[in-house]
Parts: sequence; C-alpha cells; structure tokens
Amino acid sequence: MANKSLIIVESPSKAKTIGKFLGPKYKVIASVGHVRDLPKSKLGINIENRFEPEYISIRGKGDVIKALKKEAKDANQIYLATDPDREGEAISWHIAYLLGIDELEECRIEFNEITKGTIQNAVKNPRPIDQKLVDAQQARRVLDRLVGYKISPLLWRKVRRGLSAGRVQSAALKIICDREKAIRDFIPREYWVITALLEKDGKDNDKESKRRQFAAKLIEYKGKKLSIDNKQETDKILSALKLNNFAVKNLEEKERIKKPFPPFTTSTLQQEASNKLGFFTKKTMFIAQQLYEGIEIKGHGTIGLVTHIRTDSVRVSESAQTAAVKYITDQYSKEYLGNHVYSNKKKDVQDAHESIRPSNLELHPDQIKGSLTKDQYGLYKLIWSRFLASRMASAVFNSTSVDIINGDYTFRVTGSRLKFDGYLKIYNNANEDDEDKSLPTLEAGEKLITVDVNGDQNFTQPPSRFTEAGLVRDLEEKNIGRPSTYAPIIATLIERKYILREKRILVPTDLGFVVTELMEKYFPEIVDAGFTAEMEDKLDMVEIENVDWKDIISDFYGTLEEELEVADRDMEKIKIEDEVTDEVCEFCGKPMVVKHGRFGEFLACSGYPDCKNTKTKVQKIDVKCPKCGKDIVARKSKTGKLFFGCSGYPACTQMYWNKPVEKECPECGALLMEKKTKNTKYVCSNTECGYKE
Repeated sequence: MANKSLIIVESPSKAKTIGKFLGPKYKVIASVGHVRDLPKSKLGINIENRFEPEYISIRGKGDVIKALKKEAKDANQIYLATDPDREGEAISWHIAYLLGIDELEECRIEFNEITKGTIQNAVKNPRPIDQKLVDAQQARRVLDRLVGYKISPLLWRKVRRGLSAGRVQSAALKIICDREKAIRDFIPREYWVITALLEKDGKDNDKESKRRQFAAKLIEYKGKKLSIDNKQETDKILSALKLNNFAVKNLEEKERIKKPFPPFTTSTLQQEASNKLGFFTKKTMFIAQQLYEGIEIKGHGTIGLVTHIRTDSVRVSESAQTAAVKYITDQYSKEYLGNHVYSNKKKDVQDAHESIRPSNLELHPDQIKGSLTKDQYGLYKLIWSRFLASRMASAVFNSTSVDIINGDYTFRVTGSRLKFDGYLKIYNNANEDDEDKSLPTLEAGEKLITVDVNGDQNFTQPPSRFTEAGLVRDLEEKNIGRPSTYAPIIATLIERKYILREKRILVPTDLGFVVTELMEKYFPEIVDAGFTAEMEDKLDMVEIENVDWKDIISDFYGTLEEELEVADRDMEKIKIEDEVTDEVCEFCGKPMVVKHGRFGEFLACSGYPDCKNTKTKVQKIDVKCPKCGKDIVARKSKTGKLFFGCSGYPACTQMYWNKPVEKECPECGALLMEKKTKNTKYVCSNTECGYKE
C-alpha cells in the first residue's frame, strides 16, 4: 500500500471508472461530494471578522473523512481530482485542509472527460489548488447563506414556517410572478388577416389545377404596411379587391443560409432536452452526470461518454475538432465540413472548460444503444448529434418571395426548397420557414386567377407561461445565477409551494405572490434582475481579477442589514389560508387541512382548538392493500427513504420499497412493483417468486 498513489474524486461511480484506467499503482476513492460546509443549525459566518466562514465537517460524513485520512496516511502521493469547476475546486480545498496538504503543493489534477488517455495525462500534470476559484465559490456560498439565513426566519415569523428566500431563487420567482401578472393584465386586441387563394392560369381545368394554387396574404396598401382592426374595414377592403384582378408585381429569388447551433453548454442542454426529450432540468443533469462519470459499454469497458457537464463555454479542443473533421469527411464528404466560429454570450470566467460534447465521436449512439437506458441513449444522441452538427456545413435553401398586386393593395407569398441539407442531415432543428413550400413558376406581370378571398378575425395572445426550458433561457439571458444552479432553484420553488408544475408549465401560487410582494417591498435589490446580474458579474471578478470577495460581501451586507431592521419592524403578520383536503377528521367529521410544521407538512383538523386531531400527510397511489383492503400510501423512513405502506399501519404492516401497481403477478398472485431498468418494467413484490416483465 505504501507505494500507491491516492486519487480522490467526488462520486463512487467516477472512482470506479477511473480506477479501471490507472492500474495497481493507484487507489481511487470518493469523498461523496462535500466533506466540509457551513453548519445547518446556525449562520456559520463571523460577520465581525470580515465574514469569515465557520466551516465544520458535514454531519454523517465522519466515516468518509476517517477513510480519507487513513488512505492518505498510507499513500506516497495524493491527487485531488474533483470536478473542474468552482465547486470542485472548493471541495479539493476542503479535503486538502482535512488531510493537512500544503496549499502550494501540486496536488490538484483536473480533466474535462473521463477517458483513459485524458486521466493518464492529468496525473502527469498536477498543479496547486487555485485559490481564486475557491474564493469565487466561497463568495457565492457566503452571500447565499446571508440572504437565506437572515431573510427566511423573518418570513417564518411573519407568514408561516417552512418558507425561504434566496439570492437567485427570489429573483427567479419574481420573473415567474411578473409573467403571470402580465398574463392577467393582458387585454386582447382584435386584428384581421386577409388571404387570397390564387391560381396560375392554365390551359385546362384538369386535376393539375390544385398544384397551381397558392395562398398570399395582404401586407400593404399604397406601399405602406397595413393593419386591419375590425370587420367593417375588412369588408371594405374585400369589396375593393373585387374591382380589380390579381397580378404578379415582382419576384425575388435568393439563397437562404441556415447555420448550425454551437455545441451545448449546460443551459442550452437543459433547454433542448426539455424541448426535444421532455426532460425536466433535474432529470437532464442527473442523466448527463451518469454519461460523464462512466457507463459500461460492451466491447469498450467503462468509459465516460461526454465531457464535463457544467460549463458556460462553447469552445472545442483542437483534438475534438480534428476528430470531427475526420468523422464528417469519412462518413459524408468534404462538402459537409463547416468552418463556423462561435463565441460565448459573455466573457466567461470558466472558459478553460470546453462545451459539452462526446468524449469519443466514434461511439455512435446507435452502436452503443444496447448498453444504455432509454433516457441515457436519448440524451447521449442529442449531445453527440449537436456537437457533430456544429462542425458541419450550413443548410442552404432556395427562397422565393413574390409580391402580388390588386389595385393599391399588395399581397405576398414565399416559397422555400431545401437545396443542400448540410448539418440538417444529422440534427433536425427545422422550423416552419424550412418546410418545402413549392410555388408554381411565376413571371412579373403575369395575371392570376382568383379562387377565393377571405378575411379571418384574430386576437392578440397574452405572453405564454414559462416552461422549465423557457425559464432557464430567461435566467441565462438576464445573467441570473449559473446554469448548474437552475435545476435546484426550480426544485426549491416547487418544494416551497411558491410555484406549481402543471403539464410542464410553471404557475405561481398565491403563496408565491405573497412572498414576492414582501420581497419587492422590503428587499427590492434581491428580487431585482438587474441587481442580481450585476452581483453575478462582481462575483465573477473574484475569479477573473482576484478581487477580494470579502469586500463584495461587505458592500452588500450593509444594505441588507438596514433592510432587515426595517422589515422586522414594519412587516405585518400575514395570514395564509390553510389548504382544505378531501380527508375528513375521524373524531368530529370536519375536513382536515394542510399545516406546516418544523418537519414539513401534516394534516390537522379544521375544528381546532375544539378538536386537536393531527396526522401525517400521505400520498395515495390508487392501490389497495392486498391484506386489509385499505389504501397503500407513500411514506418516508426515518432516514428519508421513500417506501410504500398500508394506511392501516400499525394494525397492518404491509409495505413495499418499490411502488406497487394494481396488477397481480401471473405466477404467485402478489402485487407487481415498478422497477424500471433497461430490460425490466415490473417485478413481483414476493421476494421468493422472482417474476419480472
């Protein structure tokens, strides 16, 4: 053991993958995330001592830390190989502190992809821990702690228990609430569209006539853009159009170039996975992490399929670019090679990272499909295709625009035909404008046959509510937070009941509005998108220009302290009506309501204080207990693990660790349980049976 080198990573699955690449001279173990953090039970920041964090070892991590120290003591060299970002740098810094590693020692290794060559090269090029990256993470951690731990208790006292505020969370909630207000305040405006169905003159009236027909829309009157607001005006125009014939005024033919999108960043991956695969942001990050950390691929062993998944950069390494050129040339032709230059939306501080791309382009999604789950395959194919498309030539369309006149009125119709598919050969992001719309061959001055002319009433539509993809895009455009935080932010807003997810749409609740209004009144900077973006830029400067992070916190905290004092004095206590449930109190017959306590939600009788009945809030799953016939409900164990048990507990102790379904095992008659894996959908709940399908 004494001659072994120790490599410490964050996750056990990553440790397993890397361990297979390095051989017996190395031992790879996992810290399982952070090992030190601010305490949960108190603020944990010494405000008087320039906001010095008071870190402690995380509760429950004692055995992990003990194992790290034991392995480190026996190792001749220690490498800290946590993720190549601010969070990963901070984890390495904390581990170094616990293991007594000098901050100047070359102990830090990083890699953007988990492949054998990359890992072996990283071990040969260690560096000291980057204190600028660590401080950038500390600044965000301390700032978020000050906002959360100072404002949240105030909301508990003034509104109800269990509420929270956050530097990015509160700004995101305001964006959702503002959109809802805009929808509620929206007043539809009437407008009319006049369309002419025309036909190129033919010598006969055979079946080919429909191929000569096309629809053109009215756009101008006497050379000026026309807007029609009512039926009276529409009828007047329709009457005028009958007095004249339609004729081609002019045609314009040109090529339209459609450039491929850049390879994925964290944000664009979340958006596209939502739009194309229907994934929520949390699921996207979970599956992407699996692809990054390593999957057993038949014939290749365990390998990381994609590069690091937390990045704001669209940069691609020279080796990846070379591989893409070779692949495109070999599989298609040189004609399909592109030479596009992409730039980041902002001068990102972590541009040392690449975009998200496949670590080995030769591993075509369809070739390794059998080694992946359905979700893994879907996301990997999306990443693989998007990267390759970004290196390919643009698609080319032949576009024809025809202006048609009738007296003083001008109509327009456009036609489009794909001339060269380019990147569309492998990545489909075509829209309505890209559809083949054939027009008959027309000439300037040509007279047209009028088939039909009509006016359609329309009304302007309110802005749409946010989907997760839409919110992520808006947050990124406004420079609020970082893409790696978007998934937990949305999850927190839903968990706090500030928003609801209804058929993929995010809708603010009354509670969300109440909290936002209070934050707007008493802590306006925290919910202001401009201020939040400006603060994000200041935090970036810690990393870019080595700005003292404690100065940034100090400037912010002075205002926050004053606002807290005013809010504590002036904010009135707000009564939020309890949510009434369908459940009836078994003692007095009154409905049960949802209450919020120290340990989360519970049910209480609405007849309080006359009736003080309370019970645990449970979620029914529409499955009856096979022993007693009562409802099976979702519960949580003392350790927080989800299980399913009979609502008749403790009289009936029937329980399942996987979700049961209303379907009996054809072999033994027990209930089947959901256990979705690559090859299995249901398994028998009877452990002695072994049936699965």
